[in-house]
Amino acid sequence: MRANPSPWAYIPSLYFLEGLPYIIINTVSVVLYADLGFANDQIAFWTGWLYLPWTLKMLWSPLVDGKSTKRRWLLGAQTAMAAVFLLLAALNAWNAFAHAQAANNLTFFSLSLFGFLAGAFVSATLDIATDGYYLLALSAPQQGYFVGIRTIFYRLAMIFGSGILVAATGALAKAGPDLSAGAVKWPQNWSLMFLFLALLFAAGALWHRFILPKPAADGPAAVKGQNTWADAFKTYFTQKNILYILIFILCYRLGDALLEKIVPLFLLRGTNEGAMGLSVQSYGLIKGTLGLGAVIAGNLAGGWLLGRYGFKKCIWPFAVILILPNFFYIYMAYCTPGLAVTALLITLEHFGNGLALMAFSVFIMYVSQGKYKTSHYAISTGIMALGMMVPSMLSGKWQMMLGYGGYFILAAALSLCTLAVIPLTFKIKSIEETEKAFRGHHMKISDAD
Repeated sequence: MRANPSPWAYIPSLYFLEGLPYIIINTVSVVLYADLGFANDQIAFWTGWLYLPWTLKMLWSPLVDGKSTKRRWLLGAQTAMAAVFLLLAALNAWNAFAHAQAANNLTFFSLSLFGFLAGAFVSATLDIATDGYYLLALSAPQQGYFVGIRTIFYRLAMIFGSGILVAATGALAKAGPDLSAGAVKWPQNWSLMFLFLALLFAAGALWHRFILPKPAADGPAAVKGQNTWADAFKTYFTQKNILYILIFILCYRLGDALLEKIVPLFLLRGTNEGAMGLSVQSYGLIKGTLGLGAVIAGNLAGGWLLGRYGFKKCIWPFAVILILPNFFYIYMAYCTPGLAVTALLITLEHFGNGLALMAFSVFIMYVSQGKYKTSHYAISTGIMALGMMVPSMLSGKWQMMLGYGGYFILAAALSLCTLAVIPLTFKIKSIEETEKAFRGHHMKISDAD
């Protein structure tokens, strides 16, 4: 490893590996269970619990801040993530054997859910360590420059996981038990997917052990005799405008939370159930091709617009764009468009999410400053996870009560809460102060090296 490798050598790979477990655990798990025939309310409720580690990670983020280095924490978490995916590969191999005799294997459902939950705790720890390392390894100008880059690769991981990887998994077995045999027997294709993920994380951990620099500031944040936990929480929850910050974090993504579990089910379930009837392969191809390009374009556009016009000028149009997909799905539920229109609307959804979530990432970064940056960032994202967890757990029951059309009408109405909380951001002084500090560095391309 050279003394000062360019952040380009590790920031993209760090954030790709940070984003991948999140989408596998929270979204691909839904596709897996739907492909295996479990009920919507069962899938949404129990996979909704998988947000819990991201909600609670604020409780052990001070441990990451106060013990060892962020570099060691993230390397350990990446290695543990490889082990979790290897476990899930083994469970799916066992289920593929058992599935030949009985569908809806509840023993597999329970065991795999615990496997996903273990992965969620590891992934939440990886989030803390990676975000903390980013704040320590990069200078303030580099942080401003790479905020867009890291978001792009985080989002790329999510599209890769829910798109390309799912499409490849479906193609291996022709995406279901009733279709002609593919390269492997269904559902053994899911085992191969998790095995691939285990190897990918093992390789990533080895690469980062070699390439990651060791920042001088990367060490325990605690001072001798000081209670790191109490101090980190105190400084976060006593900052100015904390009530406005909390309300915004909880409500900004409400519409997104109501869609996250139900949309994959809506796209994959049969037309006889009022859904779209896509195959796993078609679902993944739309997500992984058009969706991939759209999310990159959205992130790039969001980063450019935020850099040029600032957070407060962008947040209103970004919020409107964020809630539009809720209305797209009302149309899709009642009109059942063809594959081309469906692909177009999903592409627009990804572009809008890429654009709007850039603003949310910047907001979290702006309110996570001071001595305990890592803990404050983890607290903010933990609160965000709580805002995602509760609606997603309820979504399956509501959908089965209302049908897809009625549910999407309800989700669209509730998503208007996003617009209601935007005025609160104009009262948070730390946003303007931090943005001025970042702009004061006059970041250039050469500063990224």
